[in-house]
Amino acid sequence: MYISNYRQRSKAVFLVFLIFLSFSIARLLYIQFFRASYLRELAKRQHNLFVELEPRRGSIYDTLIKPQALNISVDSVYVAPQELKSKERVVLIERLPGILGVSEAFVRERLSRKKSFVWLARKISVEQSDAIQSLHLKAIGLLKESKRSYPNSYLGSHVLGFAGLDNVGLEGLELYYERALKGEPGWAMFLRDARQKRLDLWENMFLPKDGYEVVLTIDEVIQYIAERELDKVYKAYRAKGASIIVMNPHTGAILALANRPTYDLNERSSADRDKMRNRAICDLFEPGSVFKIVTASAALEEKTITEEDKIFCENGAFRVASHILHDHRPHGWLTFREVIEQSSNIGTTKVAQMLGPDTLWKYIRLFGFGDKTGIDLPGEISGMAKEPSRWSKISIAAIPIGQEIGVTSLQLVRAVSVIANGGQLMKPYIVKEIRDKYGQSIKKFSAEMVHKVISLDTANRIKKILAGVVEEGTGKRARIPGFTAAGKTGTAQKLEPNGTYSHSKYIASFIGFAPVEDPLVAIVVIVDDPRPYYFGGVVAAPVFKNVAQEIIRYLRSHETEEQVLASYETLRSR
Repeated sequence: MYISNYRQRSKAVFLVFLIFLSFSIARLLYIQFFRASYLRELAKRQHNLFVELEPRRGSIYDTLIKPQALNISVDSVYVAPQELKSKERVVLIERLPGILGVSEAFVRERLSRKKSFVWLARKISVEQSDAIQSLHLKAIGLLKESKRSYPNSYLGSHVLGFAGLDNVGLEGLELYYERALKGEPGWAMFLRDARQKRLDLWENMFLPKDGYEVVLTIDEVIQYIAERELDKVYKAYRAKGASIIVMNPHTGAILALANRPTYDLNERSSADRDKMRNRAICDLFEPGSVFKIVTASAALEEKTITEEDKIFCENGAFRVASHILHDHRPHGWLTFREVIEQSSNIGTTKVAQMLGPDTLWKYIRLFGFGDKTGIDLPGEISGMAKEPSRWSKISIAAIPIGQEIGVTSLQLVRAVSVIANGGQLMKPYIVKEIRDKYGQSIKKFSAEMVHKVISLDTANRIKKILAGVVEEGTGKRARIPGFTAAGKTGTAQKLEPNGTYSHSKYIASFIGFAPVEDPLVAIVVIVDDPRPYYFGGVVAAPVFKNVAQEIIRYLRSHETEEQVLASYETLRSR
């Protein structure tokens, strides 16, 4: 009996071991044939650390290679919650809120995560970094990252735009040229020991490709002059907004572009969206009398009238359909030249009636209104230009004097450049070159003519009329001592919410170029809702004068310096 029970127990034990052995063999076969790749990858992850290598974002320079946007090395702070001791956790909860400027609840939440790596703050200041290091805690550390920096703070803010925390372009040129500036990330596979600590040994590596550098047509000095004068008028007249653009009329290169209000690119978190808006290319407004250059150019080009032909301006009141058109002051008989010089609405309307809607529309389109200019900045709008089939009975009196049409500041400076350069519509551009970090050119941008608008003869005749506006007409405050200037004033009523024209809100403007004989710059100045004065000749014309005067002197002295250097290099080569 005893032997029989012993044999049964032995068989049972043997059977258990046999089942266990069979299960183990089956498990080993399963692991070997079905889980081998997974376990191999798991072991690789445990002993290898994949690290993405950040590329250096390309810098942005002005036309003379002065840095406008670049990268600086800063610290980011992290913590390893799983390695924290209780005493260290208490210290961090007490000290970090004051150092990093965050709440205690934020710190508690981060430290409670069951992870070996958690960010506490990215791209902190030098003072914060020193305070973190003074804690002398092993579980908290600092890593070097690159941060976008703008050495001129607010200067050119609406042109440059900015990049975010992860160096991704969000506004302006930083956004438009994101693909060129950002570069391509690399990676490295580092070895780790049994405690998961990184060793300074790498198994494989792919180096990052740094971003390209962008060189602007903007000149830092010209940009400063333009912004300084724009800021003065914006504050002096308590304006709602203001814009200025300085352009080379022969090439379309933008030398300066600025708006008010503005913001500091290094402190953009405190700026609202209204300050970030690039008004010069994305704000639509009725131009008022500055638009009369289109009507005048069309009339001379079509030989509808000559400069000395006389027009009766109805002593200040003229009926068009159901509307009574007024001049800002009454005029009787004026020559066509005087109509433009004195900015007569009635005289301009009578000339437009001679032209007819279709011909006027043709030149509105030739001057580029109703289309985007194609500038290399994000957010540009096309404006608004109605076809003649959509005109009302009074449109022939409104559109020629700059009503019932929506434009941008950039469209206006391009239009006046047509007259300055002899009749060509140029495509504006703001980047002249993309190059690598060694200075080798990747892509160059240059002048591009869209089409011919008016003849050289017509352009020269309009030049003389616009020079008369400055010398004898409404633009006298745009006179530049020592230089000749040409331009046109504008005072446009803004629309009220109910669709009627306001009698208290205006847009003051001036478009012009200088010197008249060989224009170096074309400039547009727009001041939105200035107070108490609102006439373009009073508010905007002086800004043109101050900006043009300094820029011309600067450009001529700069040209002289370049000529001297060129001559010196020629002598050296002989």
